[in-house]
Amino acid sequence: MDETELIARIAAALERLAPPPVQMADWTAHPAYVWSARGAEAVLELKAVPLERLRGIDAQKASFVENVRRHAAGQAAHDVLLWGSRGMGKSALVKAAVADAQVSGAPLALVQTGGEPDALTGLPALFAALGAVERRFLVFIDDIGFDGPEAASAARSLRSLLEGGAMARPANARLAVTSNRRAIVERSMAEQDDPINPRDAVDDRLALADRFGLSLGFPACDQNAYLAIIAGYADALGLDFDPEEALLWARQRGARSGRIAWHYVTELAGRAGRSLD
Repeated sequence: MDETELIARIAAALERLAPPPVQMADWTAHPAYVWSARGAEAVLELKAVPLERLRGIDAQKASFVENVRRHAAGQAAHDVLLWGSRGMGKSALVKAAVADAQVSGAPLALVQTGGEPDALTGLPALFAALGAVERRFLVFIDDIGFDGPEAASAARSLRSLLEGGAMARPANARLAVTSNRRAIVERSMAEQDDPINPRDAVDDRLALADRFGLSLGFPACDQNAYLAIIAGYADALGLDFDPEEALLWARQRGARSGRIAWHYVTELAGRAGRSLD
C-alpha cells in the first residue's frame, strides 16, 4: 500500500467516525419541528386532538390557550410549566393549542425536544436559530427530567435560558415544559441527586420553577371527570359506552386518567369496527 492510498483510507475512516452534519429545516415552511443533536427535522403535519375533545381540564385549557393566542399575536406571554399526573393531557393540550392557533392563521410553529439533561444542552443553538427567523415559536420540552448527576447543571442551564442569561431565549419564542412532578421538586431532600449538599439541588429546581410565569397543575381525575373525558371522545366518534364498564376498565388498570380513557375509547372503536384515523 503506497502513501497516497494509506492517506485516502485514513481520511475515509475519519469521515465515517465524524458525526453527520447538522441539518436545518426551513423554519418558515412547516407547522412543527423536532429538534435534536442532528438539527431540526420538519414535521409536515401537526396531528393534534381537537381542543373541544379535551375534557376535565377546562381551567388549564383556557389559561394555556389564551397564553398561546397572546404569543402568536406578538403580545406579552408567559413561559409555561404544565405539571401533574401522568396521562392527564399535558402534552396533548400543548399540541392542540398550537394546532388551533394555526387554523386561525397565526404564524406560530411548534418545536419539540426531549426533556433529558443531554437534550437541554442543545437549547442555546436552537434559540440562536429561532431568533433569526421572522416567525413565532413555541418550544415544547416534553417530560422534563432532573434525575442523575447532571440534574443540577441542567436546571441551572435552563434557568439561565429562561431569564437573564447571555443566551436567553429570543423574544419570538416561548417555552412549554411538561413534568410529572409538582413544581419539578416533589421528592424529599433526602432523595435529591446531590448527596453532599441536597439543599443546593432543591434550590436549583425551585429557582427554575419560579422562572415560569404560568404554572398549570393537572391532578389525577376523579370518577366524574374520567367519564366526562370518555364522553367527549365517544360523542365525537359516534360511539356508545357503558359507564360501569368504563369504570371497570380503569380499576383493572389501577388508575383514572385521560390516557386510560383514550385506551378505553380505542377499545370501543375496535369493537365497533371503526378506525380512529
